[in-house]
Parts: sequence; structure tokens; C-alpha cells
Amino acid sequence: MASEIKKIGVFTSGGDAPGMNAAIRSVVRTCAYLKIECIGIYRGYQGMIEGDFKALDARSVNNIINKGGTILKSARCEEFRTKQGRQKAYDQLVKEGIDAFVVIGGNGSFNGAMLFNEEFGFPVMGIPGTIDNDILGSSYTIGFDTAINTVVEAVDKIRDTASSHNRLFFVEVMGRDVGHIALNAGVGAGAEEILIPELNLGLERLVESLKRSKKSGKSSSIVIVAEGDKIGKNVFELKEYVEEHLPIYDVRVSVLGHMQRGGNPTCFDRVLASRMGVKAVESLLEGKSNFMVGIKDTKLVLTPIAEAIKAHTEIDQELIRVSDIMTT
Repeated sequence: MASEIKKIGVFTSGGDAPGMNAAIRSVVRTCAYLKIECIGIYRGYQGMIEGDFKALDARSVNNIINKGGTILKSARCEEFRTKQGRQKAYDQLVKEGIDAFVVIGGNGSFNGAMLFNEEFGFPVMGIPGTIDNDILGSSYTIGFDTAINTVVEAVDKIRDTASSHNRLFFVEVMGRDVGHIALNAGVGAGAEEILIPELNLGLERLVESLKRSKKSGKSSSIVIVAEGDKIGKNVFELKEYVEEHLPIYDVRVSVLGHMQRGGNPTCFDRVLASRMGVKAVESLLEGKSNFMVGIKDTKLVLTPIAEAIKAHTEIDQELIRVSDIMTT
């Protein structure tokens, strides 16, 4: 155990995700269990620069495991992108006596942590918290399971009204660069089509697919669209195109938006966050640094942050095949 680490900081950065509070709780309570001080850093890197710190103990994280969002808040910080800004942050950490930190966030947050480690030799450890599930080195990120369950629940309700009025619904979900939410939720909700950035279905094929659905006797349809899908400029353009070429459909659009980031985390996300928090603190105390905690085949693993931020995770080809079969 690296005895020089006596005080660990923890913060959340980037977009919030359900389960972040569970990860904060885990880091704090692991520190308490191992007799290490824990300092909460509010508003991410911005709070680090400003010295917005608060000591946390086991009791200060009571009753947060079930809450969405993040009690430590999150904020964008352009100043941290500069060498001067990172120097300010380092000076504040040294002033507070913080020896290492755990950052809970996504690619941008990890890139900042890696750069900070390279410049100052400061021990850092990452926990992947993002609903997009797009970080290499982990089969699941904290918040993804909750987000897809939120989408499925919403689509189930939309289907009720779609069936009642013989309508076609385009349901836009988050996923600017990757289609993990759309693909998983689409299969889980029984969508007739799933449009994701990784596959260019094409407008003509989409129309033909909807025609087949109509001929097969379907009176209503649900199409899940990732916001980064490349078929149209946006989901409303898709609506106009389908209305023009398939006037038999009464087309509606539902954009789920930020509701996908909110809500109480699922049991899966709570357990995953708890496991990752313990692993992050223990790894720092073992002298490891500049790694991200991930999960593969139910086992926790460490991946160098440089590898984790190298590219987005690839879409599950087997699930695409399943989707094609299910939409027959």
C-alpha cells in the first residue's frame, strides 16, 4: 500500500449520469474504511481551480445511492484546458493536502486527468460515468443501464398511443457519436426500425421497411433514432420525408432528451458504481495511477486512460443481427 497517499479527492465531471452518486458514496466509504481522508471537489475541474473543497465522511454520503445526478455537481471548465489553469488546480490540491484524486466522468474528463498526471506526476484514477457506454476498457459505464431502461419505459408508453391512433412514431434518443442506447433500447422495446450513426440505413430502405410493416398488418410503428444518425439532418427531416413518401402514415416525433440522464439508478448501476469506487481507491493506495476502472466479463479491470480515450467502443454486431431478425 502506497503510504504517501493520506488524502484522496473525488469529483464528477462532464455530463451527469445515474449512478454517479453511488460511485461518490463508494469512494468516500472506502476511504473511511481504510482510514484515508476524502475530500469532495465540487463542480469538477472548475471547482478544483477555485478550491471548492469539502471534507466527506461515511455519514455525509447517507441516502444518496438511490439518487440521480451528482451531489458534487458538474461544470464545463475552459480554463483547465490551459497550462495556467491546470497549474492553479495543482496549487489548490497541494494547498489542501490532497495526494491523489478519483474522477468520475467520460472521455473529456479522463483526457484532462491524463494530461494533469503527465504534467505534475499527480496520481489519478478514473471511473467511467456516462450514459453513452462509449468508453474503451469497460463493457458497461455507470448510467448506461439506467438510461436504456428509461428509454424502454418511455417507448412502452408511446406505443400505447401509437397503437390507439394507428401512428408512426420517431423516437429520438441520445447518442451523438454512438448508437448503444438506441440499439439496446430499440431491441428491448421491440422497435420496428433502429437508426444509429454506425449504420447508414438510407431513406429509401427506411421507407421500404415501413411499407413492409404496413403490408404485414402492422397498424402502428416505432422507429428509434439515435441523435447522431446520418440518414437525415435531424429527426424532423425524417418525419417530413416519410410523410411525403408514405402519406398513409400519421407521423409523430418524440424527443426524449435529458430525461435519459435522470431518475433513480438501477440496481445494476448502483452495484457497478459501488464496485468501481472500491477498486479505484484500492488501486491508488497500491501505487497505481493514470488508469480507468472498467468491467469485462463481470470482472473489474484497469485500463490505461490513454487507451480508454483512444476511440469509441464498437457497436455490438450480434445485437444488430438480432435486431434485423426481430424487425421481420
